[in-house]
Amino acid sequence: MLLSDTDAVLTRLMTLHPKVIDLVLDRVELLLARLDHPEHKLPPVIHVAGTNGKGSTIAFMAAMLEAAGYRVHVYTSPHLVRFNERITLAGDVIAEHDLAALLEECERVNQGEPITFFEITTCAAFLAFSRVPGDVLLLETGLGGRLDATNMVARPALSIITEISLDHQQFLGDTLSEIAGEKAGIIKPGVPCVMARQVPEVASIIAGVARHNDASLIAEGADWKISPVSGGFIVRSSGQDQYLPKPVLPGAHQYHNGGLAVMALGELSDMFKVSGRDMALGLKTARWPARFQHLVRGPLVNMLPRDWQLWLDGGHNEAAGLMIAGEIKSWRTDGDERPVHLIFGMLNSKQADTFLKPLASCVASVHTVSIPGEENALSASELAETAKLSGHTVALPQPSVDVALQAIISAQKGAARVLVCGSLYLAGTILAQNG
Repeated sequence: MLLSDTDAVLTRLMTLHPKVIDLVLDRVELLLARLDHPEHKLPPVIHVAGTNGKGSTIAFMAAMLEAAGYRVHVYTSPHLVRFNERITLAGDVIAEHDLAALLEECERVNQGEPITFFEITTCAAFLAFSRVPGDVLLLETGLGGRLDATNMVARPALSIITEISLDHQQFLGDTLSEIAGEKAGIIKPGVPCVMARQVPEVASIIAGVARHNDASLIAEGADWKISPVSGGFIVRSSGQDQYLPKPVLPGAHQYHNGGLAVMALGELSDMFKVSGRDMALGLKTARWPARFQHLVRGPLVNMLPRDWQLWLDGGHNEAAGLMIAGEIKSWRTDGDERPVHLIFGMLNSKQADTFLKPLASCVASVHTVSIPGEENALSASELAETAKLSGHTVALPQPSVDVALQAIISAQKGAARVLVCGSLYLAGTILAQNG
């Protein structure tokens, strides 16, 4: 099948339900039954929910497990450039012709019934994972947890909950407690759960759900902690210290994601034999694009003067803004005084002000763009006004990323860093255009 065959069926699948997101499980239950329950034929599943850090934690675990010789299936979302990035089969991204065939099979079996795009594509992923031999499936929720299509897996080997913050309030609730309750919906009776550090109200909700399900909770802070040291970090658990190298993914938060991956695989040590050397290698080789990624080649990079840098991040909530602000401040602490300029785009379902406010004191300018091809993107002028209200004194709307980059170069005297940020959809556009 040609590449366009996959695009054509994906386009058709988006028309099967009037809503992009509709959190109930009836439709996916029906289709999975018609497909002879592929969700019952999966290898051991590690189910991951949370707001921030899901993909990075999964990337670390995948690299660690592969270093130990295991065949690893992975399901993540959204994709950056091509849909098939969402489905990895035994270490390889699913082939286009295989993906198209699976999607068409699900479309045929669904018989035109209403079903959301994520629900039917998750069913297709379950089919793929059930038919290709694998040792483990790393399964990321799409949104929330309790009513997420991935939650059709009745008994995973382990649940993981990464850091929870405000996001998707229109679907999950307006408070951290409500959101935590939805995310904690992946916790199953008797199945252990490894949890990242949380604010107290979130930790309390998750602990309550774990107790209700008689599921052991291995919580960062209470049961394990990480301590950065020269050249790496230490994970301490049950009085034992494990030294690990600095993660390849940049950002202080990646120590916590790396520690979460280590604790998760340690909890499954009876099932998967992953040595300290395998874990160290996984931390040094994991790949997770568009998460504070330094771009080193491509047309946009070629526009930069000497000693400039171009960075890319798809984070889109307050926690992401705080993380980026922390990294910029760490550059200065390390003696790098190059100013940082933002090229910023965001969807209208996100809160641009909460993302931008932490950055007001540490960036030189914000150049706003509307995300190409996204009907739900905020306009450049709307974002520029929000940036000004969020404390940014220089906030300029631009027609495109290229024009924004050229404007920054023209106005800046001396070397600088440029960070394109605010949306995974914008990040995907940059990666597609920039090779």
